Formats: sequence, structure tokens, C-alpha cells
Amino acid sequence: MRGPHNIWRLIRTGATLERTEAMKVVLDAFDAPRSVRIVLRAIVWPFRWLGYKGDPSMPPATRALTALGPAYIKFGQVLSTRPDVVGDELANQLRVLQDKLPPFSLAAARKSIESELGEPADDVFLEISEPVAAASIAQVHKARLRDTGEAVAIKVLRPGIERAFRKDIDAFYLAADVIEFLAPFARRLRPNDVIAHFEGVVMGELDLRLEASSASEFAANTTNDAGFALPEIKWRFSGRRVMTMGWAEGVALGDNAALDAAGHNRAELGERVLQLFLNHALRDGFFHADMHQGNLKVAPDGDIIAYDFGIMGHIDEYTRRVYAEILYGFIRKDYKRVAEVHFEAGYVPADRDVDEFARALRAVGEPIFGLDATKVSMGRLLNYLFEVTERFGMETRTELILLQRTMVVVEGVARSLNPQINIWKVAQPVVENYIRQSIGPAALARDLGKTAMVLARFGPRLPGLVEDALVRQASGKEAPRTRSGWVVWLGVAVGALGGAAGTALILHLMG
Repeated sequence: MRGPHNIWRLIRTGATLERTEAMKVVLDAFDAPRSVRIVLRAIVWPFRWLGYKGDPSMPPATRALTALGPAYIKFGQVLSTRPDVVGDELANQLRVLQDKLPPFSLAAARKSIESELGEPADDVFLEISEPVAAASIAQVHKARLRDTGEAVAIKVLRPGIERAFRKDIDAFYLAADVIEFLAPFARRLRPNDVIAHFEGVVMGELDLRLEASSASEFAANTTNDAGFALPEIKWRFSGRRVMTMGWAEGVALGDNAALDAAGHNRAELGERVLQLFLNHALRDGFFHADMHQGNLKVAPDGDIIAYDFGIMGHIDEYTRRVYAEILYGFIRKDYKRVAEVHFEAGYVPADRDVDEFARALRAVGEPIFGLDATKVSMGRLLNYLFEVTERFGMETRTELILLQRTMVVVEGVARSLNPQINIWKVAQPVVENYIRQSIGPAALARDLGKTAMVLARFGPRLPGLVEDALVRQASGKEAPRTRSGWVVWLGVAVGALGGAAGTALILHLMG
């Protein structure tokens, strides 16, 4: 529960931020007024000695959060996906936050496994190893299934982690309340909303069934992706606190020397990892949002293997089409079209000037395209684009920020494999293919097909719904949003011509 009992935790937090010199970094990130800086530091400074020292070799923010423990590490990782909240500099610091903590004992892991699976661990697994990786929420053990001998990875939540996170999240909410009360300048960042977003992410990661479900959906989407593989989820041996999957055997994608020794083509791997990500984001609208080298391996047969599905990104179909048109417009240097797409999507208020916006976009694109192809960064372009759209009144779209952040990470992975990679040349066929598939005649035919299916389901009810709406209008009992009968028929027409959205409009108008 939120309340005064969290004050001690907040004092310890503030003291650690001050002792590690992270307080200044945080205040700079939020552009705090001088008066607020003076007051805050005056309050915290006497308690400085209570703060954790942390690792002096780390940057201040990373040092402080690592010292404060698992919930703070995870909070930093989530904030690294929100440069709109913490600024680019702090987001970059948090992006490299190390999620490595001392492991808990094998005996405790076995106890969790037995409790979750409802049978002795030795009846299910052979040779459960000591932890091979330990993070803020869980750790991983290597084992073999007793009935098949197959090598598997067992992910086990830390004992008591749910209670520990719950206590810290309560303290975060109290901190957000205090910030909103004492620092009105910070209210525009909606601190409570940020904590609520963090809570949602963490609660999802604390139920490994949800991560297993994400992995299963991701695997279904990517079955036919050449050169890409995912470990198989072993549902029979998984639960809320334990997840078992096939063991990913291979070379870490970040180990160039080992990749070369194994005979893998790093240039081809760099192109493939980028194109795979773009396909997942555009084609499927469901992508691995933590696709760094630590979560990628290369199998002996050359397949790229992804694992750790705690953070996944989702983009609806309409947003994917908008995003693809924006990328395609930049590839073609058609800044007017990029501007029009923003207005058509409602991203930029209609009272702004589209030509002025197009000129601002040209100022973003031309300096980048004037660089050598090996220095052109799609992630940087998206970052500049968000800066411009913010100046023109575009509201923050969390899903696009997560996409941009992941794009930066994947681009970094590709460049680490091949520093000479031409990001735009590699991306162009994927984007063009998606444009053809989603906006051309084939897409129109699919939309009409979807509309026909929906209308087939509701068709028998449509005459009655229309008649009822007209009767309610005539009797004065119509719903406020149904202003006239012609609107109803317009909804029917839109439904027939414009896709499933039109049918949704019919149902909305009918109340």
C-alpha cells in the first residue's frame, strides 16, 4: 500500500542518487528549475551517507540504479525506451544498464521448480546446472529433459521478487505524487502515468506464462522466415514462475572473433538481422523489442536465434502502414508526401501548415542523406523526426518510441557486424515490399474481403438496426451521436467500400 511507510525507501533512494552524483543527471534530464534543484539537494544532502556507494566505474545513473536493486534496474531499462520522458542523454545511459545480479542458489531454484510443476525436479529434469545467467527478475539454468534427453533452458523467477517489486512500485507511486505536488513543471511528463506503464511491463514479466505466450506467438509469425529460429516453449514444464524452452546452442552475435572462427559471414548476418526486424515490425506488427547482442545467437547452421521475450512491441495495422509510408517517403526524398501522411494520420494538428512541415522534414532528411551511406542512421533519422513532429504539436506515441528505440539497437547490432553496411539499401526492399502488399490493389481486395466477412455476420441484422435507428430518430429517442438517417446509410456505404473500420462505424452509429 502507498503511504508513509515508503518514505524511508525514498530517503534511501534520494541519498543514493546524491552520493553517486546521479541526482544532477536526473535533474538535468527533467530540466528542473534552479530553485527546485536547490531545495531538493538541500533536503537530500544531509542523508547522503545513507546512500549506497555503487560501482564508481559506471556512469552516475547506471551506478545508482544498479546499487538500489532489481526494481530500480528494471525501471531504468523501461525508462531507456522513453527518451520522450527522460531525454536522449539519460536514455542512452540507461540503455546500457547491466541487468546482472548475484544469482540465487540452485537449491532455491529447484524448490521453485518443484512448487510450480507439482512434482520433484529430478522426475522431470536431468543435470540441472548452476545458474548460467542471472538478471533482475529471473535467472536461467541449463538442464536436460528426463524423458527425451533434450537440452533445455529453465527460467526461474527470483524468490520473493513479486513482493519486492510490489513494495518498490508503491514507493515509486508515492514519489510520483510528491513530484506532481512539489514540482508542477514535471506534471507535463505525467509521472504517475510513467509508473503505471512501468507497473504494467513488470507485472507482465512476473508471470512467465505471458512471456511464453509472446514467444509462442512470435514463433508462429516467423515460421517461414529463412535464417531465423526461436527456441521451442515446453508448455508442459512451464508455469507462472518457471518457463522451460529449448536450449539455444550457438555463438553470441556480439562475439565477432568467434563468428569469424566459425566461418559465418558477418556482413550477411548484419543485413539479415536488420531485415528480420523490419519484417517483424511491418509485416506482423509484433517484434522483439530487446533485440541486442545478448539476446541473439548464431546457430552452427547459420540461423539467427532470438530469446528472452520479456519485452515485445506491438503496432496495429494502420500504424504500420503509416510508418512504412513515412520510411518510404524518406527513402525517395518525397518530403511533401511524408508531411501529408502525418496530417492524414492525424499525428500533426490539422491547423498546421503542411508545406511548412514538409520544409522542416527536408531539414531533417537532407543533412543525413548527404552523408556517406555507411554513416546514415535510420534510428537517428527517426529521432530527429520525433523532434520535429513534437515542435508541430504531435502527441507522443509510445509504440513508435519503442519502435524507434529498438531500431537504434538493431541498427547498432548490424553495424557491429559490418561497419560498412548501408542501412537504407538493406531496408528498402523490405519497406517497398510491405508498401506493395499493404497499400496496393491486393491490399484493397483483402480489405473488401474482410468487410464482406463482417457484413456477412451482421448482414441479417442490418435492416433491423437501420430501421431501429430511424424509428428512434423519428420518436426523438435517438442516441445523441446519431444525428440523422443519412449518417446511418453513410456508415453502411463506408462499410461496403472502406474495410472493417466502416462496419465498426455502423455499429458505433447504431449504439
